[in-house]
Amino acid sequence: MSQLLPPIRNFLVYTILLFFSVIRARGQDVPSPQQFLGYSLGTHFTTHDKIVGYFQQVARSAPDRMVLKEYGRTYEGRPLLLAYIASPENLKRLEAIRLNNLRLAGMLHDGVAADESGPVIVWLSYNVHGNEPASSEAAMKTLYTLVSGGAGSTRKGGDEDIEIAGMGGGPAEWLKNTVVVIDPCLNPDGRDRYVNWYNSVVGIQPNPNPQAREHREPWPHGRANHYNFDLNRDWAWQTQTETQARLRQYNDWLPQVHVDYHEQGYNAPYYFAPAAEPYHEVITPWQRQFQIMIGKNNARYFDRHGWLFFTKQEFDLFYPSYGDTYPTYNGGIGMTFEQGGIGAGLAVLTNDGDTLRLSDRLEHHYITGLSTIEVSSRHAAELLKQFRTYFADAVEHPGGEFKAYIIRNDSTGDRLRRLELLLDRNRIQWGSPSPATYLGLNYETGRMSQFKATDADIVINANQPKSNLLRVLFERQSRISDSVTYDITAWSAPFVYGLQAYGLSSYVELHKPEAGLPPPAARSDMPDSVYAYAIRWTGFNSAKLLSALLQSGVKVRYAERPFQSGGSSFDRGTMLIAHTGNGGLSREFWTKDLEQMAQAMHVPAAPVSTGFVDKGADFGSDLVRMVHPPRVAMLTGDQVYSQDAGEVWHLFEQELHYPITLLNAAEARQISWKNFDVLILPNGSYRMLDDKNVAEGLKNWVREGGRLVAMQDAVAGLAKGEWGIREKTAGGGKKDEEKEDSEKKEDYSLLRRYDDRQREEVMNSVPGSIYRVELDNTHPLAFGYPDHYYTLKQGEHVYEFIQEDGWNVGVIKKDDFVSGFTGNKAKARLKDGLIFGVQDFGRGKVVYMADDPLFRSFWENGKLLFCNAVFLVGQ
Repeated sequence: MSQLLPPIRNFLVYTILLFFSVIRARGQDVPSPQQFLGYSLGTHFTTHDKIVGYFQQVARSAPDRMVLKEYGRTYEGRPLLLAYIASPENLKRLEAIRLNNLRLAGMLHDGVAADESGPVIVWLSYNVHGNEPASSEAAMKTLYTLVSGGAGSTRKGGDEDIEIAGMGGGPAEWLKNTVVVIDPCLNPDGRDRYVNWYNSVVGIQPNPNPQAREHREPWPHGRANHYNFDLNRDWAWQTQTETQARLRQYNDWLPQVHVDYHEQGYNAPYYFAPAAEPYHEVITPWQRQFQIMIGKNNARYFDRHGWLFFTKQEFDLFYPSYGDTYPTYNGGIGMTFEQGGIGAGLAVLTNDGDTLRLSDRLEHHYITGLSTIEVSSRHAAELLKQFRTYFADAVEHPGGEFKAYIIRNDSTGDRLRRLELLLDRNRIQWGSPSPATYLGLNYETGRMSQFKATDADIVINANQPKSNLLRVLFERQSRISDSVTYDITAWSAPFVYGLQAYGLSSYVELHKPEAGLPPPAARSDMPDSVYAYAIRWTGFNSAKLLSALLQSGVKVRYAERPFQSGGSSFDRGTMLIAHTGNGGLSREFWTKDLEQMAQAMHVPAAPVSTGFVDKGADFGSDLVRMVHPPRVAMLTGDQVYSQDAGEVWHLFEQELHYPITLLNAAEARQISWKNFDVLILPNGSYRMLDDKNVAEGLKNWVREGGRLVAMQDAVAGLAKGEWGIREKTAGGGKKDEEKEDSEKKEDYSLLRRYDDRQREEVMNSVPGSIYRVELDNTHPLAFGYPDHYYTLKQGEHVYEFIQEDGWNVGVIKKDDFVSGFTGNKAKARLKDGLIFGVQDFGRGKVVYMADDPLFRSFWENGKLLFCNAVFLVGQ
């Protein structure tokens, strides 16, 4: 037996060594995408779960070069991931690198000096639009190259050749001074909606004929997230759960370089930086210069392959909530890269007669990703130096018209609280001013005036790291260098939130903001000692509380006129919860539950001891209306613009928490309208309104007491029928026609230059500008508002005043333009017309909303207006 011990011992030692060698080998053996997926990239669309699986496998295989983090979940429960790729030395100190980066930005003051020699941070964001799927495929190839590629080498991964030969240094060299962050899919819900649909309709071989079914994606398409929101326009506003989760991580890092990957129409070639004009004036010369450097390096590789591309066209740097502008306004180099490919599927025949394949599209994204990392690594020292200078200048020499902004609390309910949330999400510092008299520019009047601030107001000083983002979000007048722009041209936060604001020429000493009033103790009042509770209708949170009360079975009334009781004044719309009709509610509801519900919504509930008011209508008057819980429906489908429908859907489910039924507009003939009290027609092109049977059925439903809420183009659709509203036309009268005829004889304006055609188009355009709307706030549609409202106009639709059987609740008059760009011809038409109105139609009502009060869910001040239309009008 003793003679057997050495062989056994040797065998055990060999086994242990073999075990650890296998473990070590596994850690170094990073599978290629083809090896993991079982197919070559570009031959199939990869579902999100497999993308997640591949990133997880690489993280397990190369723990010394990559860390994978789940930073959130989508509305449909899919994971959101960030992969951090660095050299083994840098990965060990990843948190220290992050903290140092925040010190460079002036966002962290912990007594430790910032180090400009730290690695540069390059953040690559893929597939924010779900039906632009090539970039997530490219993300897997990019990850594999970075984690497994050697300096200047060419590794083979099946059909996925890593073409890094000729690139300066290669991944191993780049990662010595660069940390790469990859978000493989910003919009998993939208991606899987598209990919699962495509995989279900494609044949054994893809059909490149553009008319084939696989190139005709059905409504609502995969572009947007679960609630049909365009996540690429949500960076600053952060209305969606995906954006909120991502921006928490982004602001924890503040990378120096950010690329947002997209696709455009499949007949277009590749687009990369530098961007088109207009550039916002806060963008620095260095940020412009580095975009050119990136573009030239990308062009070098595209030229080598003979690939077409373009720069400096269409995609500008102005609107602040994109994946290129938001990083730029936060000190980075933000860029959009666009590959032709929307609707291309696996292969499509282009207008040039070429076949564009998925493999081509992902390869282009792959090359620009590596090129960006290469340039960033090569210029890491300068990037970090300029990054630090950007934020130092923001603190020491903030630009812009104002040094500070004071936002008044007044009596605007929850609007200021909601603005504070926006500031906090964007890490913009704010506080409370000392109660004093100040001189500042009044945002509403555009004139300098004195005002008294209280500690309930807030002040935002410009000398802070986020100064440029603050300046962009709060600028009263948009300064646009080129009228041809990609998106809206005005978004000033005070107008968005409906708040009174002042711009000051000097800084204001900050005081620690109030943490909020301590919650009052639970009432010990006996139910019979309180006649009713009065809840002011002052903001969107009031509507949220109404939603909760109605769903709890509470009978709620509202006062149509102001009243006074017990020395307190209550405005129109005040909700009243009386014992009458609520006898079935428990004692606990009156002494505890109601108070807790009100506190949760930050809406105070005031006890009232009697229904006999000091001034106004008593609670038993017919001027105090019952709010019957409305059964709400909304039309959807291919006659409705999906993102506009998504705004309404999101509002009901995620903010109001009130039930809504989604109906297909194409099935309008089969819908029993009597099952609903309120029907919402979001922005859309409603062919069903041309069907006489459908139109007459809707009219009869309204006559019997239904309430129809029409928005934007839905109003234009009603105006074409006999609904009692008419759109204003540009011309007018016989004399005008005769004048036009005489002018046509020698009208040299018809001799137009072809090169000026785009400029001439904008003369009639309204690409999102702010107008003041005069409100009749005695009407329920405008309860909770002052005598005006600021609307975002995205078109020239304006309607004639309702002559009879209706109410012109919101109108624009002459010179009501506030901010943004409006073409000269369009501006001449946008005056003296209806924007928001209510028409009596038998026993029912039609609410007209020519503008979108819910725009991208960030136009906060419009949400109460919309809730008024749903819950109060017609009660």
